[in-house]
Amino acid sequence: MVFLLVGLTGSGKTTYSRERLEPAGAVRLSVDEVVHDRHGRYGVDYPENTYFEKEAPVVAELQQQLVQLVAEGRDVVWDHGLWPRKHREEMKQLVERAGARWRLLYFPVERAELLRRLEERNQRADANSLFVSTEALDDFFARFEAPQGEGEEIVGPGWL
Repeated sequence: MVFLLVGLTGSGKTTYSRERLEPAGAVRLSVDEVVHDRHGRYGVDYPENTYFEKEAPVVAELQQQLVQLVAEGRDVVWDHGLWPRKHREEMKQLVERAGARWRLLYFPVERAELLRRLEERNQRADANSLFVSTEALDDFFARFEAPQGEGEEIVGPGWL
């Protein structure tokens, strides 16, 4: 099984994965963590507008790792926001070509709650705490395509 996590920054994807999926044996693949390991902190150690050029080779590398893990019979968590529907469809196809099934887990969180969570996270410096301003969050909302009719399962904020 491959768990495809969908949600904005701060929606709880990584926490859910660490608390629910990894203890059950799933291997978590995090694009943000690899980018952080290689390039440092988003918006601090490199300009925000260079993230996508740093992200692309990491996505390709982790997709290969996902296919290998599936071939070994492992469950995998794809811990990356999958904001555009196009990216979700591409990942579903990759998973199916690899011979696995997918579950699309969607983490909807209201803007006010995300701002609260991000205020706390913005004080940290780890790979899963990229600094997000109010303006950046608004941009994220503008670019995010919420899944509808894609086989998504809602993971509500009450699980935290």
